Amino acid sequence: MSDEHWYEDETGSLVRPYTVTRGRTEPSGRHSIDLMSQVTAVDLGTDAGRPDVDHARTALLALVRRGSRPVVELAADADLPLTVVRVLLGDLAEAGLVRIDAPRRVEPAGPAADPELLKEIVERLREL
Repeated sequence: MSDEHWYEDETGSLVRPYTVTRGRTEPSGRHSIDLMSQVTAVDLGTDAGRPDVDHARTALLALVRRGSRPVVELAADADLPLTVVRVLLGDLAEAGLVRIDAPRRVEPAGPAADPELLKEIVERLREL
């Protein structure tokens, strides 16, 4: 069993998600955490001034320090429910250990951005 996971293959979860989040199901109101929100570790220079965090938050922080990525990827890599990851990330953001940025919006380009083409597709679908 890896130290980064809170489960065993045969028996399942060793710790219930609500225990890890201390019963909370939503991150603090100051943070809007979307599935595609980009999470980046904040470099504090040294660990001397780092607030004390428990095992679950430390393991999640270690994943974030590997590189900036979306919340949904972190949840998959941590093998934790998305709700739990959102709460933990909110705690880490409150402690100043991570930065959570809004999802990047990508504007469609090429044929997908052509409104006339989209109208034609809708019309053809209606014919079916």
